[in-house]
Amino acid sequence: MEIIWFSIVALMIAGYVVLDGFDLGAGILHLFVARTGEERRTIIRSIGPVWDGNEVWLVAGGGVLFCAFPGLYASSFSGFYLPLMIVLWLLILRALSIELRGMIDSPIWQPFWDAGFFLASATLAILYGAALGNVVRGVPLDKSGDFFLPLWTDFKVKPDAGILDWYTISVGLFAFLTLSLHGALWIVYKTAGEVRGRALTLVKPLWAGVLALNIVVTILTFRVQPQVPASFVAHPWGCVFPVLAVLGMFLIAAFGFGKEELRSFLASCACIAGMLASTAFGIFPYVLPSLGERANGLTVYNTATSGYGLKAGLAWWIPGMILAACYTVFVYRRLRGKVSLDH
Repeated sequence: MEIIWFSIVALMIAGYVVLDGFDLGAGILHLFVARTGEERRTIIRSIGPVWDGNEVWLVAGGGVLFCAFPGLYASSFSGFYLPLMIVLWLLILRALSIELRGMIDSPIWQPFWDAGFFLASATLAILYGAALGNVVRGVPLDKSGDFFLPLWTDFKVKPDAGILDWYTISVGLFAFLTLSLHGALWIVYKTAGEVRGRALTLVKPLWAGVLALNIVVTILTFRVQPQVPASFVAHPWGCVFPVLAVLGMFLIAAFGFGKEELRSFLASCACIAGMLASTAFGIFPYVLPSLGERANGLTVYNTATSGYGLKAGLAWWIPGMILAACYTVFVYRRLRGKVSLDH
């Protein structure tokens, strides 16, 4: 049951990143591909009906973590208290920027909230990447599974490292570029005219940056966390996940870097899902490795709730997620096609 719930948590995190990732990317790029207020309204309209629904998967992922792995939930939410508060305020700023920008027609009001939307989206992308880097690298856990991390120390990977070091920053930059590419492909898919054209011109350089940083981060990950290459050596079938990521990158290029709009966007979804699945497979059975004493690491086995709790939770999770998935599919099918300001 522990492995099933670990897979569920990984699935929900991947679902959140794939779905909310494109509107984070749209927020990052909207100041660059939209030159006028009307064009920015078009980009916001492309994510308007779905961005808050996409965040349901983040909330649901946190609930699953609390239900299935309370030990991990308690340790991580206390140790990562500062970055979690930063993420919370950035999510609030992002929501306010979307909802308030159109309330007043002013040459100061709308640019202010547009800048807030960009800042919140860009910083969230980097912080999410840095958080993933911390999970892969590990944190300084004591024997009771507790830890405290400052925001940074001297940016070196060592037992008293902070949240930000040279490895987690590189993962954060990689996440920033990856979600920017994802957002560019979404804008190409959902908009027309000059906005689509400007977004299309960004796809190829972003793709090249993601490819280069992907190689660098993979090499750094193998150096920082020996558990990752060991997992793939011990279970070669897991190579299907990085193959999926590589295939997604190849298909983005094969589909003309966005010219085949929907196919390119779906290839980006597959690429992100493959990257996250590779990460989850690589650190398994750890859910939070220890940066120092390996024996102190949190695993799916020493953080999971009782077997009865896992079975009861699964009985509730299945119908709940079926409803959420059906609603998500309905919304995206109902609102498919290009957006405009005419309707």
